[in-house]
Amino acid sequence: MQSPIQTYLEDLHKSLVGLTAGELASYIPELTKANPDWFGISLVTMDGVAYNVGDTGQLFTIQSVSKPFVYATALADRGVETVSRKIGVEPSGDAFNSISLDPQTGAPLNPMINAGAIATTSLVAGDSAEAQWQRLSASMAAFVGRDLGIDDSVYHSESATGFRNRAIAWMLKNFGIIDGDPMAALENYFRQCSFEVSCQDLACMAATLANGGVHPVTGRRALPAEHVERVLSVMATCGMYNYAGSWLFEVGMPAKSGVGGGIIAVLPGRFGIGIFSPKLDAKGNSARGIEVCKRLSKDFSLHVFGRAGHPSMALGRVYSAIDAPSRRQPSSAMRSYLMEHARRIKYLCLHGYLAVDGIEYIIRKMLQMASDTHSFILDLHQVDGVSDCAARLLNEARLGFSRDGIAVVFTRIHARKSISQPLRRVSAKGDRGYLSFEDNDLAVEWCENRLFGEAAHSPVTAASLADFLLFKGMPLVLTLQVEAATTSQVYAIGEEIVTAGQAGDGRMYFIESGQVSVLVPLADGAHHRITSLSAGMNFGEMVLLGQTSRTATVCADTEVRCRILESRKLEQMAAESPLLKIILLENLAKDMANSLRRATQWIAALA
Repeated sequence: MQSPIQTYLEDLHKSLVGLTAGELASYIPELTKANPDWFGISLVTMDGVAYNVGDTGQLFTIQSVSKPFVYATALADRGVETVSRKIGVEPSGDAFNSISLDPQTGAPLNPMINAGAIATTSLVAGDSAEAQWQRLSASMAAFVGRDLGIDDSVYHSESATGFRNRAIAWMLKNFGIIDGDPMAALENYFRQCSFEVSCQDLACMAATLANGGVHPVTGRRALPAEHVERVLSVMATCGMYNYAGSWLFEVGMPAKSGVGGGIIAVLPGRFGIGIFSPKLDAKGNSARGIEVCKRLSKDFSLHVFGRAGHPSMALGRVYSAIDAPSRRQPSSAMRSYLMEHARRIKYLCLHGYLAVDGIEYIIRKMLQMASDTHSFILDLHQVDGVSDCAARLLNEARLGFSRDGIAVVFTRIHARKSISQPLRRVSAKGDRGYLSFEDNDLAVEWCENRLFGEAAHSPVTAASLADFLLFKGMPLVLTLQVEAATTSQVYAIGEEIVTAGQAGDGRMYFIESGQVSVLVPLADGAHHRITSLSAGMNFGEMVLLGQTSRTATVCADTEVRCRILESRKLEQMAAESPLLKIILLENLAKDMANSLRRATQWIAALA
């Protein structure tokens, strides 16, 4: 099954591919040779999974998208104090090639405009321009995750026509911002803008910043952690030039654009986004790229000032029905079948507020487990709420798994509207809706019944008295004697067979067919189901230990046929055949021990 994230990006790409607004960058002649139809979107998660659509492998020149990464390199090499003396961090509100210098110091207002970027390049460590270039190339390779090449034709085109940038470089030299040869630093700047990258490369670079400076695929640290927030802060306030304020207001992610058509956007602690489309708007930003980011931010609630958290925090414990089977008391045939197949029922405990990145992580984990899964139980007990976009992805995943024969059910929503309403709102036309259970036991029993339904011979069958655990090891003559002393009765669906608190009537019940639920009363008048019983199981046997009142209510879930044995008749038979009661009590003790073991197993699984 395809990930809903991939489906969403494909739909987004399709909806914007017809957007033809904008023009190719012309101030660098070589950039006019780009194909205006190129369009790619890439999203890379914190653990290195890439979702790509469109021309994400097409190489193009990085241009100004290089600026935050060279600034990061200068911070790592020279330290905050040195860099801050040379370059400010204030938004200029000016175009990318404006001459924005502090009137008192001559320092560029920020490292994202050309003046600041040229100064930043001059601050990269190295005793010569070539040594600085080697350092800069190695640093960029660490952010991308591979060595980068240069588009020489674009480099020479920039160098041959970069008269304004030469003027800026000499002004920086005049104010003492550049210490060495300003033309050498400028040539390195032209070369850094000519690095060839792909859309997925941009997303990896953005994800490296989102991941605290560590590349999500290589695991290599590209930037000391203490500098990441400084780079992201400058990107947030200055990365989109004279569109920066509107960008932060409308999109709300640290970002950087380039006249080559690339845009990166970073959602710290969550993922990185790369977009490539070479037609630019009037402010020098990719026209399609801007629209992609607006849609992503709105649809996935990605604004940096919204809720945040590492996506893996959305998923807690994962275990199977081997660890926590239903509390029904299975027959030997059922128990044997479940021991073989119950691992195919998976519990996933979800946590916190579920946004799109957390749901993406959860769905990806479900996809990884799908080949060995028959049913997923999503426990929402510790979920605070679900965003509409996350609910939509979760719903699409549920339908996709269903088409593959895998059930996805929810438990313990407990009428919380912050969860139930988003899940209902996103139901597709013709979808019968999601299946929700009040507790995990009901859910896992439903999933077990699905497993039984695919068995060649269902383990849930009618039973004779000899099939019951209480009569295991009993001589046939005694079993037949007990059977002759029983009576048979049929109960309708929903009928109470015994009621909690009523005086004991000394009856034991042996289920021949059907299913019952055992319920205990709660203080608020409701009931909690503690187990279900089916053919080959019994209840009321505590009369053997002298119980005088019923401690639970037993209701028929289906039409139920029971054999009923009265304790007075049993005592009469036991008086003549003491072995009868000895075997019954031994089997009862074994059954109680097994029940205690299963309860301990449940507690361990849920701890």
